[in-house]
Amino acid sequence: MKKTTIRTRVLLAVVAVVAAAPGFVQAQGRLRVVTTLPDLRSIAEMIGGDRVDAFAIATGFQNPHFVDPKPSYIRRLASADMFITVGLDLESGWVPPLINSARNRRILVGGEGYVDASVGVPLLQQPASASREQGDIHIYGNPHYWLDPVRGKAIALNIYESLIRLRPSDKDYFAGNLQQFNDSIDESLATWMTRIAPYAGAMIVAYHNEWPYFEERFGMNIVGFLEPKPGIPPSPSQLAKVIHLMQSEGIRIIITSPYFKKDAAELVARKTDAVVVTLATSVGATDGIDTYLDLFRYNVSALVAAFEQTGYKRQTSP
Repeated sequence: MKKTTIRTRVLLAVVAVVAAAPGFVQAQGRLRVVTTLPDLRSIAEMIGGDRVDAFAIATGFQNPHFVDPKPSYIRRLASADMFITVGLDLESGWVPPLINSARNRRILVGGEGYVDASVGVPLLQQPASASREQGDIHIYGNPHYWLDPVRGKAIALNIYESLIRLRPSDKDYFAGNLQQFNDSIDESLATWMTRIAPYAGAMIVAYHNEWPYFEERFGMNIVGFLEPKPGIPPSPSQLAKVIHLMQSEGIRIIITSPYFKKDAAELVARKTDAVVVTLATSVGATDGIDTYLDLFRYNVSALVAAFEQTGYKRQTSP
């Protein structure tokens, strides 16, 4: 009887130790995913489904270059199975301190749970050289690639490959979700392109250089910026140049983002009879943008409404 009791206690102790191990928790529960941006969280949720529990550090109305580290983020990262970053030095000012403080080997660069979402994504604006005189130049290329839904499919593939690496038993489940995601992008893109087609090639002005991927995909033509250089606040001389450009070319659309002050854009708009359009740079930027697909529905609708408001008519060749 004593031997049986001792044996049982030892067995229970072993089970308790195994159950406390990270691998056991991972196998039994949802994979804990932490992302830098809510767009990455949304895609992770669409591919991972009910097999993941995802959390985004930045909000959708926050400038992704500047995020204040908080102890709660470190705790999230310390217990994460997967960490997904935009990369290309977009979050270089705030991610390293968080990752280093979390002391979680799984999500360090090279770890099985580390995901650089930019891998395999065709990049734009890769500078031959960079210096402080050029402003906030990203040396690896423009990092706002998630603002193209087709490149979003490459992001989804990176996340899928990491999920099956961590949870190979759910490969078929993740593969089905990936296919559904890709099909949804293709189907929705056809609708968005039809809506925006009458305004293809239209010249517009932007506050900051964060729209090249959106511009390329949807056929816009961004010809100027309110910032004299990336990351440098608009100056009176730069605004005067933009006003002259818009008046001479008949440009009446200015796009900006939720986290930039509106005074400069509104000043230029008053001088040029233009419309200021605040587009969403991320999921959660405003009410109704709950998923990655919602992001593009919102932006396309906002742009179309602005063009209609200005009475824009597409120029055709004689």
